[in-house]
Amino acid sequence: MSIFSIGLSGIRAAQAGLYTTSNNISNVGTPGYNREILQLSENKAQGVQVDGMQRQFNQLVANRLNAASGSLESLDTYFTQLQQIDNVLADERSGLNVVMEKFFASLSQVAGNPADSAAREGAMGSAKVLTAQFRSFDSYLSDIGASVDRQLAFEVNSVNTLTEQVAALNKEILMAKATVDGAPNSLLNQRDQLVHELSQKVDIRVNQQDSGSYSIALSDGSQLVAGDLASQLKVVTDKADPSQVSIVHTDITGAEKPLAESVFNRGAVAGLLEFRSDSLSKLENQVGQMVVAFTAAFNELHSTGVDLNRQPGQAMFSAGQTVTYPHADNQSATTATTTISDASAVLATDYQVRQTASGLQVTRLDTGKVVAANYDAATSTLAFNGLEVTFDGALAEGDSFKLKPLAEQAANFELLLSDGDQIAASESGASGDNRIALALTQLQSEPLVQGNRSLSQAYGAIINGVGNQMNIVQANKAAQQGLTEQLQGLQQSESGVNLDEEAANLIRYQQYYQANAKVIETGTTLLDTILSLR
Repeated sequence: MSIFSIGLSGIRAAQAGLYTTSNNISNVGTPGYNREILQLSENKAQGVQVDGMQRQFNQLVANRLNAASGSLESLDTYFTQLQQIDNVLADERSGLNVVMEKFFASLSQVAGNPADSAAREGAMGSAKVLTAQFRSFDSYLSDIGASVDRQLAFEVNSVNTLTEQVAALNKEILMAKATVDGAPNSLLNQRDQLVHELSQKVDIRVNQQDSGSYSIALSDGSQLVAGDLASQLKVVTDKADPSQVSIVHTDITGAEKPLAESVFNRGAVAGLLEFRSDSLSKLENQVGQMVVAFTAAFNELHSTGVDLNRQPGQAMFSAGQTVTYPHADNQSATTATTTISDASAVLATDYQVRQTASGLQVTRLDTGKVVAANYDAATSTLAFNGLEVTFDGALAEGDSFKLKPLAEQAANFELLLSDGDQIAASESGASGDNRIALALTQLQSEPLVQGNRSLSQAYGAIINGVGNQMNIVQANKAAQQGLTEQLQGLQQSESGVNLDEEAANLIRYQQYYQANAKVIETGTTLLDTILSLR
């Protein structure tokens, strides 16, 4: 090889180095960019050979960062949703404790002067405000639930868009590898950035095939991307509970598979599902539990009294109805009806009732624990925890029902009486008799909820529960933020662009270029000298 060839190989290497360095500098702020390093080797003859630009990418660190980012996104989403509930509980104007205290205070006015029409109308007005506030609070929770469903649909659509883009890049990368020398670094960076964004939506497992394609699956193995093919997720009406949505996986053949919430352990989807099941549903049930316990106790005591017209006390309040959903895949057409037999024993939870080979099984959905229940074959009635479930036919093995005894109680909390004279303050009907009014007032401090808490204590437990949950999620979020930042630092130390280092490389490759140009210039001078000797 001549001195010209050697110098030319050096110039080409210097040009490649300047290209690599300038590309790193120009992409210093590009999300997902991994810095490149020029790979050189000695030419088999003489001179230098450019082997390509190596992408500084560590798959292990990327996987760890993706997992940490997904967990952080899940906690952040959960915390954002939880703040909505905390804000309304902290607002005295929309809180329930104040209206309950005002209602019982108005009953004290009636007890102080049972014949006073103004006091009676004041109690009726407070009762209207009480029921309206509970309905308003329940409506707010329902709006949050509807918003969660909409956000789930948005996140699922985002997942589908990202998986389609990854599948398309898989195809482009394979084509590029077949037509160009070396790995298509730009395409690889784009694909890894998409995978990072996908990991912030759902919990995924990434496997690189021998061909270089990415295979991506959910935590249960449901395939999202295989080569240049992408499967789809879809939000559908839940088969067990048509009042909410669930997520199904649709494979490339069109077959659908329902996905359990446990499949989504990380990402925004996980945060939304966890908030809905662990916080929102629990709060709806707790508020419904208060309404049921109060309504039953108040109406029972009120019915023992006599109103101002000397008529027996009527039911003053009405709550909503229990809800029982048969699973959409039940084999039999049997329906079930749930009634509340003991309001003080009802727990703030939903249930699943399932027909097994050994009989009916009741499971609490908040804890997953099986509940002891008594079945009366003569009446086809199942009794447990203050509830009775009656079936209108024979069940097939595997049939199941979702019981929501409290979810709609506050939504339909109503005042039944229209006249203050209908308040049964007296036990005997005699003038000045206020015994029932006094007893109704004392219900404020009675352990009506689950037989061990007053209404104020039950509401206080709700506030404390949400506050504790906020603290726990916030603490976990801070810890996860620290871990994520550490992994980001590790990833940047390997893959990030250091401008100081690149500036030094620019000078080095510039001098390298100039030195090789000098080699060619020297060769030219020598050649001219030799030719002049002739």
